Amino acid sequence: MKFEAVDVRQTASAADIVYETLRKAIISGELAEGAALRQDQIARMFNTSRIPVREALTRLEQHGLATSQRYRGTIVAGLSIVEIEEIFEFRALIEAEVMRLAVPDLDEVTLETARRHCLEFDRETDPGRWSDINRRFHYTLYEASHRPYYLQTVGAALDRIDRYLRAQLTFTNGLMRAGREHEAILAACIAGDAERASRLTRDHVLDAGRSLVAFLREHRGA
Repeated sequence: MKFEAVDVRQTASAADIVYETLRKAIISGELAEGAALRQDQIARMFNTSRIPVREALTRLEQHGLATSQRYRGTIVAGLSIVEIEEIFEFRALIEAEVMRLAVPDLDEVTLETARRHCLEFDRETDPGRWSDINRRFHYTLYEASHRPYYLQTVGAALDRIDRYLRAQLTFTNGLMRAGREHEAILAACIAGDAERASRLTRDHVLDAGRSLVAFLREHRGA
């Protein structure tokens, strides 16, 4: 065949590395809302061509973490208050159902792992780690639902709001409240009460959403 082939293994690997690095930087807030994602600059930083960078930026756009604007190119996407409220409403629906499905299949090992994450969350003093520990606590329980597509969707929603949640946990009393709610959810799981665990998970997500929205309204207003 007479055409120039591309080493797809190399290209895919480079694109994956660029995507994961940029994704983590956006989620953590290291790359701020509205920051420019210039292909040439990123390609130089990773010592690669623009092709894997373009692929990585396309994936970021597909996951709602970046957006293309006329005259500005690709930038880190921001979220409006309305969009954030909708994401939390969606999370509350899905995560409550995932928890209800998970409880019957939770074993002692899983519950002990979740308990350790719960304690770790309460004792952690580094604000940069709170969001990661929070996600590990919930996912440890959720994985027993055996619903990988649900969890993939939840993960994408969390990626979009994680940088806002980090700020809310750092600058409000959200950490203490989240810790108490984690303990209540875990207690319901240990008791095997799927409906209660589901209801508490729904309330937990909605409470976090209301607190975040209140924080952002005050912060953006200021």
